[in-house]
Amino acid sequence: MKSVSISEASFLVGVSIDTLRRWDKRGIIRATRDNRGVRYFNLDEIERVKSKRDCRTSGHSQGTRNYQVLKDESPNGYKSLDLFAGAGGTALGLENAGFQHVLLSEIDKDAADTLRVNRPEWNVIEGDVANLDFKEFTDEIDLLEGGFPCQAFSYAGNSRGFEDTRGTMFFQFARAISESMPKMFIGENVRGLLRHDGGKTLETMMNTLKSIRGKNNETYRVAYRLVKAQYHDVPQKRERLLVMGIRSDIGDKLYFPRERDYIVSLWDAIGDYPKSEGQSYPLKKKAVLEQVPEGGYWKDLPEDVAKSYMGSSYYLGGGKTGMARRLSWDEPSLTLTCSPAQKQTERCHPEETRPLNVREYARIQTFPDEWQFKGGTSAAYKQIGNAVPVNLGYYIGKCAYAALQGSEKGVEKFVVPANETDYVI
Repeated sequence: MKSVSISEASFLVGVSIDTLRRWDKRGIIRATRDNRGVRYFNLDEIERVKSKRDCRTSGHSQGTRNYQVLKDESPNGYKSLDLFAGAGGTALGLENAGFQHVLLSEIDKDAADTLRVNRPEWNVIEGDVANLDFKEFTDEIDLLEGGFPCQAFSYAGNSRGFEDTRGTMFFQFARAISESMPKMFIGENVRGLLRHDGGKTLETMMNTLKSIRGKNNETYRVAYRLVKAQYHDVPQKRERLLVMGIRSDIGDKLYFPRERDYIVSLWDAIGDYPKSEGQSYPLKKKAVLEQVPEGGYWKDLPEDVAKSYMGSSYYLGGGKTGMARRLSWDEPSLTLTCSPAQKQTERCHPEETRPLNVREYARIQTFPDEWQFKGGTSAAYKQIGNAVPVNLGYYIGKCAYAALQGSEKGVEKFVVPANETDYVI
C-alpha cells in the first residue's frame, strides 16, 4: 500500500489534482496528513476508484461491482438482545455475524410486522420497552444492543446517573443493562450526540453507563467512536456514534470496525435498476430536477429557477446541499432519510428524474432483496431510512465477538482495538 502526495498521485494515475481534492472532500478517497499538514493518498485506492469510473462510463461494467450482503456460514455461540429493533438492520447484521437473538423489542407496529414476516422464529415483543422486565435475562445475555432514540434533552452536568436520564429512551437502554447485566453492550446514535449541549448529554450518558454495578460489584469499561458507514461495505455516507461497554469480569478490551480501503458506489448497489414501488415527483418539481446534472444540486440550476424553487430558503445561510439534490453513480449515496422526496433532503436518482424507490433504498442500506417491509410505501421508506445498514451491523457483530473472545485473533481484518482516545475515563 503506497502513499503518495496529491501531485504525485495525479501524475501516476492521470487524474487532475482538482478531481482528487473533490474526491477527498466527498469521502470517495481518504487522505492522511503528516505533522506539517501535507496530504498523502493511498495510490491503490485512487486506482480502484478511477478503474470503476472508467469501466462504467465506457459501458464495460461487468465484473466491476463490489456489492454484497455480508454473512457468516454458522452461528458463533453468543446470544443477543436487541432493543429499538426497527426494521431489523442491526439485528440482521448481528445474525449474519453469528449472533442468536433471544428477544427483539420494537414499539412501531409496521416495523414489528416487518421483523415477524422476515424472521418468524425471532421472539419479537411489540410495545413500549418501558413495560419490559429484563431481570429474567440475568446471566443469559452475551450482548445487549440498541439504537436508542435521542430526544433533545440537556442537563446541567450534575452527573446524577439514572436521575439525569429518567424519562428518556436512553434510560430504558441503561435500565435494560442494569437489570440483565450482559457481558457487553453496544448502543448507537447520530453524530449530533457528540456535541449536544456542549457534550454534556453524552458525558451524562457515559457516567450513567459507568455507574452500573452488578451483584458482585461488576462494572463496565466504556468507549465510543464515530463510524462512517461508507468505509464498511455500505454504499452510503452515513455516520453513527457507537457506544460500547464490556463487563469488568469478562475483560477490558473493546474493538471498533476496521475501515476498508475501498468504497461501494451507488452504481455497485443499484446500477441494475431494482424495480419496486416508490414515490414520484409532482410535474412542477420534476421539471426543476430534470435540469440538475448527476451529482448536482440547487446551485446547478439557473438562478431564477433556483430562487423560485427554494423560496425563502434561497436567502438563508448554509450550503443547503440537500435541496434539488441528484445523486452520483460513482459515489456512495448521501445519508438516506425517511422520505427521498423531502425538499430539504432530496435523493433523486442519478439518471432518471424520480426519487429512489423502496428496493433501491433497501439496497443502499444493504438489506437483502428478499427482505420485506410491511405497512405500505411510506412506512417502508421510514423503516429503511431509520435503520442501521445491515453490513455495518455485521461489522459491529464482529467487534462484539472479538471483545467477548478477548482477542481479535481470527477477525483481525474486521476490527481494530479501541485506543485510549476512545475511552471515557
